[in-house]
Amino acid sequence: MGDPGLNATVVDPASRDALDETLAAAGSPHPSVAPQNLRSTRPSVLPRVEAQGDDIRLVHDAVARYRTIAHLGAGGMGEVEQADDVDIGRSVAIKRLLPEAANTSGITRFVQEVRIVGNLEHPNVVPLHDVGLDAHGRYFFVMKYANGETLERIIERLQAHEPEARAEYTFERRIEIFLGILRALEYAHAQGVIHRDVKPANVMVGRYGEVWLMDWGVARRVGQVEAKYTDEPSDPAPSAQIRTTRHGSIVGTPAYMAPEQARGDLGAIDARSDLYAACVLFHELVTLRHYLDEHGTSLPGLLTAVETLEVGFLHLYRGVPDEPLPPVELIHFVRKGFAKKPEERWQSAAEMVAGLHGVLEGKVKVQCTATFTKRVLREAGRFTDRHPNLGFIALIAGAGALLSAAGVLLWHLV
Repeated sequence: MGDPGLNATVVDPASRDALDETLAAAGSPHPSVAPQNLRSTRPSVLPRVEAQGDDIRLVHDAVARYRTIAHLGAGGMGEVEQADDVDIGRSVAIKRLLPEAANTSGITRFVQEVRIVGNLEHPNVVPLHDVGLDAHGRYFFVMKYANGETLERIIERLQAHEPEARAEYTFERRIEIFLGILRALEYAHAQGVIHRDVKPANVMVGRYGEVWLMDWGVARRVGQVEAKYTDEPSDPAPSAQIRTTRHGSIVGTPAYMAPEQARGDLGAIDARSDLYAACVLFHELVTLRHYLDEHGTSLPGLLTAVETLEVGFLHLYRGVPDEPLPPVELIHFVRKGFAKKPEERWQSAAEMVAGLHGVLEGKVKVQCTATFTKRVLREAGRFTDRHPNLGFIALIAGAGALLSAAGVLLWHLV
Protein backbone atom coordinates (compact mmCIF):
# COMPACT_ATOMS: atom_id res chain seq x y z
CA MET A 1 0.00 0.00 0.00
CA GLY A 2 1.40 3.41 -0.92
CA ASP A 3 2.11 6.27 1.45
CA PRO A 4 -0.94 8.31 2.33
CA GLY A 5 -0.93 11.70 0.67
CA LEU A 6 -1.53 15.16 2.11
CA ASN A 7 -4.35 16.36 -0.12
CA ALA A 8 -7.88 16.71 1.20
CA THR A 9 -10.09 13.80 0.31
CA VAL A 10 -13.82 13.60 -0.28
CA VAL A 11 -15.59 11.44 2.27
CA ASP A 12 -18.36 9.25 0.93
CA PRO A 13 -21.72 10.86 1.88
CA ALA A 14 -23.05 7.62 3.33
CA SER A 15 -19.98 7.30 5.55
CA ARG A 16 -20.34 10.95 6.57
CA ASP A 17 -23.96 10.46 7.59
CA ALA A 18 -23.08 7.26 9.43
CA LEU A 19 -20.32 9.03 11.36
CA ASP A 20 -22.68 11.88 12.30
CA GLU A 21 -25.14 9.31 13.68
CA THR A 22 -22.36 7.38 15.44
CA LEU A 23 -20.85 10.45 17.08
CA ALA A 24 -24.23 11.47 18.41
CA ALA A 25 -25.10 7.94 19.62
CA ALA A 26 -21.68 7.43 21.20
CA GLY A 27 -21.90 10.65 23.17
CA SER A 28 -19.26 12.69 21.33
CA PRO A 29 -18.60 16.01 23.08
CA HIS A 30 -18.84 17.71 19.68
CA PRO A 31 -21.41 15.78 17.61
CA SER A 32 -21.89 18.78 15.35
CA VAL A 33 -18.34 18.58 14.00
CA ALA A 34 -18.69 17.46 10.39
CA PRO A 35 -16.32 14.80 9.00
CA GLN A 36 -15.36 17.11 6.11
CA ASN A 37 -13.52 19.27 8.65
CA LEU A 38 -11.36 16.26 9.64
CA ARG A 39 -10.75 14.66 6.28
CA SER A 40 -7.10 15.52 5.58
CA THR A 41 -4.39 13.00 6.40
CA ARG A 42 -2.33 14.42 9.23
CA PRO A 43 1.09 15.77 8.09
CA SER A 44 4.25 15.59 10.15
CA VAL A 45 4.89 18.66 12.30
CA LEU A 46 8.42 18.27 13.64
CA PRO A 47 11.29 19.51 11.48
CA ARG A 48 14.21 17.41 10.36
CA VAL A 49 17.42 18.51 12.10
CA GLU A 50 20.53 18.75 9.94
CA ALA A 51 24.05 19.71 11.05
CA GLN A 52 26.09 21.85 8.63
CA GLY A 53 29.47 22.33 10.24
CA ASP A 54 28.84 24.22 13.46
CA ASP A 55 25.40 25.29 12.34
CA ILE A 56 22.07 23.59 12.88
CA ARG A 57 19.50 23.64 10.08
CA LEU A 58 15.81 22.86 10.57
CA VAL A 59 14.17 21.39 7.48
CA HIS A 60 10.38 21.33 7.29
CA ASP A 61 9.40 18.55 4.86
CA ALA A 62 5.80 18.29 3.67
CA VAL A 63 5.37 14.54 4.28
CA ALA A 64 2.65 12.34 5.71
CA ARG A 65 3.22 11.54 9.37
CA TYR A 66 2.65 7.79 8.95
CA ARG A 67 4.58 5.88 6.28
CA THR A 68 3.38 2.33 5.60
CA ILE A 69 6.04 -0.40 5.89
CA ALA A 70 4.21 -3.73 5.71
CA HIS A 71 0.78 -5.33 5.71
CA LEU A 72 0.28 -7.33 8.93
CA GLY A 73 -3.16 -8.87 8.43
CA ALA A 74 -6.83 -8.32 7.75
CA GLY A 75 -10.18 -9.40 9.12
CA GLY A 76 -13.79 -8.92 8.25
CA MET A 77 -13.87 -5.29 9.38
CA GLY A 78 -10.35 -3.90 9.09
CA GLU A 79 -6.76 -4.39 8.09
CA VAL A 80 -3.60 -3.75 10.10
CA GLU A 81 -0.33 -2.32 8.80
CA GLN A 82 3.07 -1.61 10.28
CA ALA A 83 4.11 1.99 9.70
CA ASP A 84 6.76 4.55 10.62
CA ASP A 85 5.72 7.48 12.75
CA VAL A 86 7.88 10.10 11.02
CA ASP A 87 7.54 12.69 13.79
CA ILE A 88 8.49 10.51 16.74
CA GLY A 89 10.71 8.07 14.85
CA ARG A 90 9.13 4.80 15.94
CA SER A 91 7.26 1.87 14.48
CA VAL A 92 3.51 1.82 15.02
CA ALA A 93 0.58 -0.34 13.95
CA ILE A 94 -2.32 1.21 12.05
CA LYS A 95 -5.75 -0.39 11.87
CA ARG A 96 -7.86 0.85 8.95
CA LEU A 97 -11.54 0.24 8.42
CA LEU A 98 -12.07 -1.68 5.19
CA PRO A 99 -14.15 0.06 2.49
CA GLU A 100 -16.78 -2.69 2.58
CA ALA A 101 -17.15 -2.14 6.35
CA ALA A 102 -17.64 1.65 6.06
CA ASN A 103 -21.33 1.41 6.88
CA THR A 104 -23.35 2.20 9.98
CA SER A 105 -22.46 -1.12 11.62
CA GLY A 106 -18.75 -0.98 10.80
CA ILE A 107 -18.23 2.67 11.71
CA THR A 108 -20.15 2.29 14.97
CA ARG A 109 -18.00 -0.66 16.02
CA PHE A 110 -14.87 1.22 14.96
CA VAL A 111 -15.81 4.21 17.13
CA GLN A 112 -16.63 1.92 20.06
CA GLU A 113 -13.30 0.08 19.73
CA VAL A 114 -11.37 3.35 19.65
CA ARG A 115 -13.08 4.67 22.76
CA ILE A 116 -12.88 1.41 24.68
CA VAL A 117 -9.19 0.73 23.94
CA GLY A 118 -8.34 4.40 24.41
CA ASN A 119 -9.60 4.18 27.99
CA LEU A 120 -7.90 0.90 28.90
CA GLU A 121 -4.51 2.01 30.14
CA HIS A 122 -2.88 -1.21 31.28
CA PRO A 123 0.46 -2.99 30.60
CA ASN A 124 -1.36 -5.97 29.04
CA VAL A 125 -3.44 -3.84 26.64
CA VAL A 126 -1.76 -2.24 23.62
CA PRO A 127 -2.09 1.57 23.96
CA LEU A 128 -3.83 3.66 21.32
CA HIS A 129 -1.91 6.75 20.10
CA ASP A 130 -3.94 8.50 17.41
CA VAL A 131 -7.06 8.38 15.21
CA GLY A 132 -7.91 9.97 11.88
CA LEU A 133 -8.91 9.70 8.22
CA ASP A 134 -6.48 8.72 5.48
CA ALA A 135 -6.26 10.18 1.98
CA HIS A 136 -8.92 7.73 0.76
CA GLY A 137 -11.46 8.69 3.42
CA ARG A 138 -10.90 5.55 5.49
CA TYR A 139 -10.97 5.76 9.27
CA PHE A 140 -7.87 4.52 11.06
CA PHE A 141 -6.35 4.43 14.50
CA VAL A 142 -2.72 4.19 15.50
CA MET A 143 -1.47 1.94 18.29
CA LYS A 144 1.77 0.62 19.68
CA TYR A 145 3.48 -1.85 17.34
CA ALA A 146 3.48 -5.13 19.28
CA ASN A 147 6.60 -6.86 18.05
CA GLY A 148 6.27 -10.57 18.69
CA GLU A 149 4.12 -13.54 17.72
CA THR A 150 0.57 -14.55 18.44
CA LEU A 151 -0.26 -17.23 20.96
CA GLU A 152 -1.91 -19.10 18.10
CA ARG A 153 1.46 -19.28 16.34
CA ILE A 154 3.21 -20.36 19.55
CA ILE A 155 0.75 -23.24 19.97
CA GLU A 156 1.35 -24.27 16.34
CA ARG A 157 5.10 -24.31 16.97
CA LEU A 158 4.64 -26.45 20.08
CA GLN A 159 2.36 -28.83 18.18
CA ALA A 160 5.09 -29.15 15.52
CA HIS A 161 7.59 -30.15 18.27
CA GLU A 162 9.97 -27.26 17.51
CA PRO A 163 12.88 -27.68 19.98
CA GLU A 164 13.24 -23.93 20.54
CA ALA A 165 9.54 -23.55 21.33
CA ARG A 166 9.54 -26.53 23.71
CA ALA A 167 12.58 -25.16 25.54
CA GLU A 168 11.14 -21.64 25.84
CA TYR A 169 7.49 -22.37 26.58
CA THR A 170 7.61 -24.65 29.59
CA PHE A 171 4.43 -25.16 31.60
CA GLU A 172 5.62 -22.49 34.04
CA ARG A 173 6.13 -20.02 31.18
CA ARG A 174 2.69 -20.83 29.76
CA ILE A 175 1.17 -20.05 33.15
CA GLU A 176 2.99 -16.70 33.18
CA ILE A 177 1.59 -15.84 29.73
CA PHE A 178 -1.91 -16.75 30.84
CA LEU A 179 -1.55 -14.60 33.95
CA GLY A 180 -0.90 -11.64 31.64
CA ILE A 181 -4.16 -12.35 29.81
CA LEU A 182 -6.04 -12.61 33.11
CA ARG A 183 -4.61 -9.31 34.34
CA ALA A 184 -5.84 -7.59 31.18
CA LEU A 185 -9.31 -9.09 31.73
CA GLU A 186 -9.27 -8.22 35.43
CA TYR A 187 -8.58 -4.56 34.57
CA ALA A 188 -11.09 -4.41 31.71
CA HIS A 189 -13.83 -6.02 33.78
CA ALA A 190 -13.16 -3.54 36.58
CA GLN A 191 -13.78 -0.79 34.00
CA GLY A 192 -17.06 -2.42 33.00
CA VAL A 193 -15.75 -3.76 29.67
CA ILE A 194 -16.08 -7.34 28.41
CA HIS A 195 -13.88 -8.50 25.52
CA ARG A 196 -16.14 -11.22 24.01
CA ASP A 197 -13.44 -12.61 21.70
CA VAL A 198 -10.66 -14.10 23.85
CA LYS A 199 -8.69 -16.59 21.75
CA PRO A 200 -5.03 -17.42 20.95
CA ALA A 201 -5.09 -15.38 17.73
CA ASN A 202 -5.95 -12.29 19.79
CA VAL A 203 -3.02 -12.63 22.20
CA MET A 204 0.43 -11.32 21.33
CA VAL A 205 3.62 -12.35 23.14
CA GLY A 206 6.42 -9.82 22.74
CA ARG A 207 10.12 -10.32 22.17
CA TYR A 208 10.87 -9.40 25.79
CA GLY A 209 8.13 -11.48 27.38
CA GLU A 210 5.34 -8.90 27.16
CA VAL A 211 1.78 -10.23 26.89
CA TRP A 212 -0.98 -8.20 25.24
CA LEU A 213 -4.68 -9.02 24.83
CA MET A 214 -5.49 -7.62 21.39
CA ASP A 215 -8.47 -6.88 19.12
CA TRP A 216 -11.25 -5.29 21.15
CA GLY A 217 -13.42 -4.88 18.04
CA VAL A 218 -16.47 -6.67 19.50
CA ALA A 219 -15.93 -5.58 23.10
CA ARG A 220 -18.72 -3.71 24.84
CA ARG A 221 -19.52 -2.16 28.16
CA VAL A 222 -21.62 -4.12 30.64
CA GLY A 223 -25.24 -3.05 30.36
CA GLN A 224 -24.78 -1.54 26.91
CA VAL A 225 -27.67 -2.43 24.62
CA GLU A 226 -26.59 -4.53 21.63
CA ALA A 227 -27.43 -2.59 18.48
CA LYS A 228 -29.09 -4.44 15.60
CA TYR A 229 -27.88 -3.73 12.07
CA THR A 230 -29.13 -4.62 8.62
CA ASP A 231 -25.70 -4.21 7.04
CA GLU A 232 -23.77 -6.95 8.88
CA PRO A 233 -20.82 -8.48 6.96
CA SER A 234 -21.44 -11.85 5.35
CA ASP A 235 -20.34 -15.00 7.15
CA PRO A 236 -16.91 -16.44 6.28
CA ALA A 237 -16.55 -19.69 4.36
CA PRO A 238 -17.84 -22.73 6.33
CA SER A 239 -14.32 -24.11 6.85
CA ALA A 240 -13.25 -20.88 8.60
CA GLN A 241 -16.40 -20.12 10.58
CA ILE A 242 -15.53 -21.80 13.86
CA ARG A 243 -12.30 -19.81 14.44
CA THR A 244 -13.37 -16.52 12.83
CA THR A 245 -14.92 -13.65 14.76
CA ARG A 246 -18.65 -13.26 14.10
CA HIS A 247 -20.65 -10.03 14.44
CA GLY A 248 -24.26 -11.05 13.83
CA SER A 249 -26.83 -12.91 15.90
CA ILE A 250 -23.95 -14.47 17.84
CA VAL A 251 -20.89 -12.38 18.65
CA GLY A 252 -17.41 -13.83 19.11
CA THR A 253 -15.46 -16.84 17.83
CA PRO A 254 -17.51 -20.08 18.01
CA ALA A 255 -14.61 -22.35 19.01
CA TYR A 256 -14.00 -20.24 22.15
CA MET A 257 -17.53 -19.21 23.06
CA ALA A 258 -19.25 -19.69 26.37
CA PRO A 259 -22.63 -21.52 26.16
CA GLU A 260 -24.59 -18.27 26.53
CA GLN A 261 -22.71 -16.83 23.54
CA ALA A 262 -23.25 -19.96 21.48
CA ARG A 263 -27.03 -19.75 21.88
CA GLY A 264 -27.03 -16.02 21.03
CA ASP A 265 -28.18 -14.87 24.46
CA LEU A 266 -26.37 -11.53 24.21
CA GLY A 267 -27.97 -10.16 27.36
CA ALA A 268 -26.52 -13.01 29.46
CA ILE A 269 -22.91 -12.42 28.35
CA ASP A 270 -20.78 -10.95 31.13
CA ALA A 271 -17.27 -11.15 32.56
CA ARG A 272 -17.70 -14.88 33.27
CA SER A 273 -18.21 -15.46 29.55
CA ASP A 274 -14.74 -14.01 28.96
CA LEU A 275 -13.38 -16.30 31.67
CA TYR A 276 -14.93 -19.35 29.97
CA ALA A 277 -13.15 -18.40 26.72
CA ALA A 278 -9.94 -17.82 28.67
CA CYS A 279 -10.16 -21.35 30.09
CA VAL A 280 -10.65 -22.78 26.59
CA LEU A 281 -7.53 -20.89 25.52
CA PHE A 282 -5.53 -22.03 28.55
CA HIS A 283 -6.55 -25.66 28.07
CA GLU A 284 -5.36 -25.48 24.46
CA LEU A 285 -2.11 -23.84 25.57
CA VAL A 286 -1.23 -26.53 28.15
CA THR A 287 -2.53 -29.62 26.29
CA LEU A 288 -1.92 -28.39 22.70
CA ARG A 289 -5.37 -29.56 21.65
CA HIS A 290 -8.78 -27.91 21.53
CA TYR A 291 -11.38 -29.54 23.74
CA LEU A 292 -13.82 -29.77 20.79
CA ASP A 293 -11.35 -31.11 18.19
CA GLU A 294 -13.34 -34.30 17.67
CA HIS A 295 -16.50 -32.35 16.86
CA GLY A 296 -15.24 -31.45 13.39
CA THR A 297 -15.72 -28.19 11.49
CA SER A 298 -19.51 -28.02 11.32
CA LEU A 299 -20.62 -24.73 12.84
CA PRO A 300 -24.06 -25.98 14.01
CA GLY A 301 -22.51 -29.12 15.48
CA LEU A 302 -19.84 -27.16 17.30
CA LEU A 303 -22.31 -24.65 18.73
CA THR A 304 -24.48 -27.52 19.96
CA ALA A 305 -21.44 -29.14 21.61
CA VAL A 306 -20.54 -25.87 23.35
CA GLU A 307 -24.02 -25.72 24.85
CA THR A 308 -24.56 -29.38 25.74
CA LEU A 309 -21.26 -31.27 26.07
CA GLU A 310 -20.47 -32.07 29.70
CA VAL A 311 -16.71 -31.69 29.89
CA GLY A 312 -15.24 -34.29 32.23
CA PHE A 313 -11.77 -34.49 33.74
CA LEU A 314 -10.62 -37.37 31.53
CA HIS A 315 -11.90 -35.57 28.43
CA LEU A 316 -9.66 -32.62 29.25
CA TYR A 317 -6.66 -34.54 30.56
CA ARG A 318 -5.33 -35.66 27.22
CA GLY A 319 -2.44 -34.20 25.30
CA VAL A 320 -0.88 -34.80 21.92
CA PRO A 321 1.55 -37.61 20.97
CA ASP A 322 5.19 -37.14 22.02
CA GLU A 323 4.29 -34.32 24.41
CA PRO A 324 4.29 -34.62 28.22
CA LEU A 325 0.95 -34.41 29.96
CA PRO A 326 0.42 -31.10 31.76
CA PRO A 327 0.45 -30.83 35.56
CA VAL A 328 -2.80 -32.38 36.76
CA GLU A 329 -3.69 -29.36 38.91
CA LEU A 330 -3.93 -27.20 35.77
CA ILE A 331 -6.60 -29.49 34.33
CA HIS A 332 -8.61 -29.21 37.55
CA PHE A 333 -8.16 -25.43 37.27
CA VAL A 334 -9.53 -25.16 33.73
CA ARG A 335 -12.31 -27.69 34.32
CA LYS A 336 -13.95 -25.30 36.76
CA GLY A 337 -14.03 -22.67 34.04
CA PHE A 338 -15.91 -25.02 31.68
CA ALA A 339 -19.04 -25.12 33.82
CA LYS A 340 -22.18 -24.57 31.73
CA LYS A 341 -23.77 -22.36 34.40
CA PRO A 342 -21.90 -19.05 34.89
CA GLU A 343 -22.46 -19.16 38.66
CA GLU A 344 -20.47 -22.43 38.86
CA ARG A 345 -17.41 -21.08 37.01
CA TRP A 346 -14.61 -18.87 38.23
CA GLN A 347 -16.35 -15.66 39.24
CA SER A 348 -13.55 -13.21 38.49
CA ALA A 349 -10.18 -12.95 36.81
CA ALA A 350 -8.70 -11.95 40.17
CA GLU A 351 -9.89 -15.28 41.64
CA MET A 352 -8.20 -17.12 38.77
CA VAL A 353 -4.97 -15.18 39.24
CA ALA A 354 -4.92 -16.12 42.92
CA GLY A 355 -5.56 -19.77 42.02
CA LEU A 356 -2.67 -19.88 39.55
CA HIS A 357 -0.31 -18.18 41.98
CA GLY A 358 -1.16 -20.96 44.39
CA VAL A 359 -0.20 -23.53 41.74
CA LEU A 360 3.11 -21.77 41.09
CA GLU A 361 3.82 -21.70 44.83
CA GLY A 362 3.03 -25.40 45.16
CA LYS A 363 -0.19 -24.91 47.11
CA VAL A 364 -2.00 -27.75 45.42
CA LYS A 365 -5.68 -28.25 46.26
CA VAL A 366 -6.44 -31.93 46.87
CA GLN A 367 -8.87 -33.08 44.13
CA CYS A 368 -7.57 -36.53 43.14
CA THR A 369 -4.85 -39.05 44.03
CA ALA A 370 -2.25 -37.14 42.01
CA THR A 371 -2.96 -33.83 43.72
CA PHE A 372 -3.04 -35.61 47.10
CA THR A 373 0.46 -37.02 46.46
CA LYS A 374 1.74 -33.59 45.40
CA ARG A 375 0.24 -31.98 48.48
CA VAL A 376 1.80 -34.57 50.83
CA LEU A 377 5.24 -34.14 49.22
CA ARG A 378 4.96 -30.36 49.40
CA GLU A 379 4.01 -30.41 53.08
CA ALA A 380 6.82 -32.85 53.78
CA GLY A 381 9.25 -30.48 52.11
CA ARG A 382 7.94 -27.51 54.10
CA PHE A 383 8.24 -29.54 57.34
CA THR A 384 11.85 -30.41 56.48
CA ASP A 385 12.64 -26.73 55.82
CA ARG A 386 11.37 -25.80 59.29
CA HIS A 387 12.74 -28.88 61.13
CA PRO A 388 15.69 -30.35 59.16
CA ASN A 389 16.73 -32.90 61.79
CA LEU A 390 13.20 -34.13 62.46
CA GLY A 391 12.60 -34.32 58.72
CA PHE A 392 15.65 -36.55 58.29
CA ILE A 393 14.59 -38.78 61.19
CA ALA A 394 11.08 -39.06 59.74
CA LEU A 395 12.54 -40.01 56.35
CA ILE A 396 14.70 -42.77 57.90
CA ALA A 397 11.77 -44.02 59.98
CA GLY A 398 9.49 -44.06 56.94
CA ALA A 399 12.06 -45.93 54.86
CA GLY A 400 12.56 -48.45 57.69
CA ALA A 401 8.82 -49.01 57.96
CA LEU A 402 8.57 -49.64 54.24
CA LEU A 403 11.45 -52.12 54.32
CA SER A 404 9.92 -53.93 57.28
CA ALA A 405 6.57 -54.16 55.53
CA ALA A 406 8.23 -55.49 52.40
CA GLY A 407 10.12 -58.09 54.48
CA VAL A 408 6.96 -59.32 56.18
CA LEU A 409 5.20 -59.58 52.83
CA LEU A 410 8.05 -61.61 51.31
CA TRP A 411 8.14 -63.92 54.36
CA HIS A 412 4.45 -64.72 53.93
CA LEU A 413 4.88 -65.32 50.22
CA VAL A 414 7.83 -67.73 50.55
